Amino acid sequence: MTADHRVRQDRQKKPRRWFRTLVGLTLRLLIAAAFILGALALYRYQMQTSPRAVRRKPPTQARLVQVAPVQRGQRATTVTQMGPVIPAQQVMLRPQVTGQIVEIAPDVVPGAYVEAGRQLFAIDRRDYEIAVHQRRSEVVRALRDLKIEQANQAVARREYELLGEELDDDDREMVLREPQRASAEAAYESAQAALQRAELDLARCTISAPFNAIVQEKSVDLGATVSLTSNLVTLIGTDEAWVRVKVPLHELQWITIPRRNDDLGSEVTIRNPMAWGAERSRRGRVLRLLGELEPQGLLTQVLVGIADPFCLRPENRDQPQVLVGSLVSAEIQGRTLDAVFPIERPYVRDDDTVWIMNGAGELDIRPVQIVFRGPTHIYVDGGLTENEKLVLTDIAAPVAGMPLRVPGGGESRGAPPAGPTIEGGQR
Repeated sequence: MTADHRVRQDRQKKPRRWFRTLVGLTLRLLIAAAFILGALALYRYQMQTSPRAVRRKPPTQARLVQVAPVQRGQRATTVTQMGPVIPAQQVMLRPQVTGQIVEIAPDVVPGAYVEAGRQLFAIDRRDYEIAVHQRRSEVVRALRDLKIEQANQAVARREYELLGEELDDDDREMVLREPQRASAEAAYESAQAALQRAELDLARCTISAPFNAIVQEKSVDLGATVSLTSNLVTLIGTDEAWVRVKVPLHELQWITIPRRNDDLGSEVTIRNPMAWGAERSRRGRVLRLLGELEPQGLLTQVLVGIADPFCLRPENRDQPQVLVGSLVSAEIQGRTLDAVFPIERPYVRDDDTVWIMNGAGELDIRPVQIVFRGPTHIYVDGGLTENEKLVLTDIAAPVAGMPLRVPGGGESRGAPPAGPTIEGGQR
């Protein structure tokens, strides 16, 4: 076989190999395509024949709540504010004469009680006793001179009458010794006044308590020499104490404030839980409205009086003491409101609304008219009807019209205690 013959055979075999390769590749592609189409057809068949889940709206669940009927009635208001206790009487005693302190009463110690008129200090009296004796001698001498002059005037009058002459007024006064008599009378009166002043200075050597008091501070000791500017002792009255209570202007309408001394102001309950405990209290009464406003212009001050703050009277021995400087709570009894609904503060919601369960068992977000507002209760005079069901349960996302239900299918639980009064207040 020649070389040319082999070349011609190779050229004839090459197209056959290429054809076989193309046919094999085409078959593989067709098989893969058939497999993919079969899988897609199977998936589609399963999707079309499988059961479908139907989305349904969940049933509405009524919210379980507690309710109470609202009741209209008559209630007394109470304005509750804080204020400091101040003394009704306070004095810093100073001597009215100078000298050495020779006696101090044993009661003159801080915290001791002294009665009105009790002698507290004594100043050395000897110089003032001598002055009294001197002034008495001057009075005796002036009285003697006056009597002598009166006798001389009587003699001059008889001589003038015997003379029988008419004189003008000036000459007549000189003849009758009128100037001499007037001078003697003036000297006598001056001597009497000097004696009274000496006796007064002698009496002032004794310093006594001007009113029933407690000793706040003692400033001198035995043997000290005092002047008119020396401070001896500071006293605080024990018959009465005052409380300065700051009250918002809009709350004054509830308080009875006396205009005359014989008028009675509102009664006041004084509390100091930190010092007395929650259950103990004292009684007081509104005395006056102080005629000034706070710098901000929104607060004024009411003066409250408390009798026997230190409990010295037998009937008050078991009562707590009202100490000067302490901060107390004053519950001022205000006037009475008629036909109002007392609502506990937590049940008055935002924007002065309440939650009511209406007759259809749905939530009604109801605006109300508030006449008095306090820290524990709020009084409503409009927007509610007798025996409507007040919702007491907190609802996270309240929506008007949402269904409500009460435990056991009952109507409501008992009404919450409202109490006869509300404390603190703002309109």
